[in-house]
Amino acid sequence: MKKQYFGTDGIRGEVGQFPIVPEFMTRLGYAAGKVLTKDVKPSERCKVLIGKDTRISGYLLEAALEAGFAAAGVDVMLCGPMPTPGVAYLTKALRLTAGVVISASHNPYQDNGIKFFSANGDKLSDDFEFAIEAELDKPMGCVSSKELGKAYRLDDAAERYIEFCKSTFPGDLNLKGLKLVVDCANGAAYHTAPFVFHELGAEVISIGVHPDGRNINEGCGATAPQALIAKVKEVKADLGIALDGDADRLQMVDATGRLFNGDELLYVLAKDRLDRGQKLGGVVGTLMTNLAVENAIKALNIGFERANVGDRYVLELLKQKDWLIGGEGSGHLLCLDHHSTGDGTIAALQVLAAMSHTKKSLPQLLEGINTFPQVLLNVRYKLGYDWKSDEKLAQQIAKVESDLKGFGRVLIRASGTEPLVRVMVETQDADIAMSAAKSISRLIPVA
Repeated sequence: MKKQYFGTDGIRGEVGQFPIVPEFMTRLGYAAGKVLTKDVKPSERCKVLIGKDTRISGYLLEAALEAGFAAAGVDVMLCGPMPTPGVAYLTKALRLTAGVVISASHNPYQDNGIKFFSANGDKLSDDFEFAIEAELDKPMGCVSSKELGKAYRLDDAAERYIEFCKSTFPGDLNLKGLKLVVDCANGAAYHTAPFVFHELGAEVISIGVHPDGRNINEGCGATAPQALIAKVKEVKADLGIALDGDADRLQMVDATGRLFNGDELLYVLAKDRLDRGQKLGGVVGTLMTNLAVENAIKALNIGFERANVGDRYVLELLKQKDWLIGGEGSGHLLCLDHHSTGDGTIAALQVLAAMSHTKKSLPQLLEGINTFPQVLLNVRYKLGYDWKSDEKLAQQIAKVESDLKGFGRVLIRASGTEPLVRVMVETQDADIAMSAAKSISRLIPVA
């Protein structure tokens, strides 16, 4: 059986455990280089950008990938710590063959991963990943000394990306008079995001900007917003902005400490564009997007479609529909009129622009939208259990859906990486949602 290395977001795992080991990373660089050089003219050099977040394992994996690419005759540009969307931007701006990000996003520092971007700043296709996997099944070789790849350091990568982010903010607006707390999760945006907001005029208090290789996402950032909430209240800031370790997720906090997730911010972005006369067509959410937000978007006479969970699938559906705005509750927000991929810093700037256009606070922009409580239970099932063919489970799901009578919904899906079934019930009453979710999950045989 052919091995499959790529998941829904590149290759990811625990460092020191296959495939996140130096030998495999060298082979991966070589295999990717072999695939990339097939489409490069003999008179040209294949050039790849490698960026990373702040995990200590980034040094190890960067060196291994660099060696593999060089062995395949590919030149490498190293930009050091850089937000994932920053690598996507620089790959396109510098007209490179591809971009590589070494990151495990919101995961703890013990994990790491690899994802690829095309020359246009898009995540590379399934066909490209299949081609790399085919090369990985072959023995690794090495080009002649004359053809070996070289490595270069891109010293002004952060400055280039900061200027790009600033360019997405309306030229007739600024952030003067705003006091912002920016939490960079001790991750890749520690030396970019604070400067973006400061240079646009805001007073910026930065937290999560002292990475030590092991504290990325630890008690900070978009996945742990309590630190941001506390700091916003302490310094009496107007708003708080939380990014995750690779800075493609966004959560925001107002002066009262209220947290606004990706679903709510998605509505703000869509409504602002509609109010400014921009043709939207529709908005893409995911299977997990809150029903109240979907209803509110549809009430604006804007189309709404749900993609599978994952920003990759949101992007695919946006392109299929030729729409511009999409996102997830986790904070992956895509504004394709500004960038080819999800970018937490740019998404925050678009929310701030919407507030400036309307002279309204976030609660005012979301007035009348009361998100439904969502209960999510993760059930680790016995090996061999097939929940899709379990008739008793299906009957209980149907009963719950009938009881909700259109005022809620049920979503059952399997984890892509673990033997887990995720049971989600969403309705206007949190107690009913919890009771319903438990009535379904207790029918699943646990490991």
